[in-house]
Amino acid sequence: MEALEAIMTRRSPRAWLNKPVPPEMVLKLLAAAMQAPSAGDGQPWHFVVIDDREMLDLASRFYPGAAPARSAPLAILACADLGEDRFGGFWEQDCAAAVENMLLAAHAMGLGALWTGVYPLTERVHAFRKLLKMPPNVEVLAFVMVGYPDMIPPPEDRFRKDRIHHNRW
Repeated sequence: MEALEAIMTRRSPRAWLNKPVPPEMVLKLLAAAMQAPSAGDGQPWHFVVIDDREMLDLASRFYPGAAPARSAPLAILACADLGEDRFGGFWEQDCAAAVENMLLAAHAMGLGALWTGVYPLTERVHAFRKLLKMPPNVEVLAFVMVGYPDMIPPPEDRFRKDRIHHNRW
């Protein structure tokens, strides 16, 4: 799939086929995520791959947006080691770029991926910290469900010329 086609047609599925994602595809998703740019090339990201059905079911209860995890074959929690955030405060941008790469790679490989926000909502962050026994220096950004989509919403043209400004607001 060509890059612009992937960007323009990628959507967020919320229902999944009962079909596992092969481990080699998961590694390709994570490799794509780790190709993202990062401030000072700090690459603070870490990823927790969750494919245990009980863990996915527990995670699905944390907030309404995570409910699709009940049928997803796996999810990936995008995190950052704050000690690797070279300039203090750019980890969110670094990890967001990694997650976007992951979403586009999933789409290009015939998978679907649903990004749900965790950070900055402390109750969500704490719930994942507790469930996954995470160290205190690691911050959670996003919970991304991945699988073969049962249904994909149709592409949507989101271009809005009124959001473009030249030289001044």
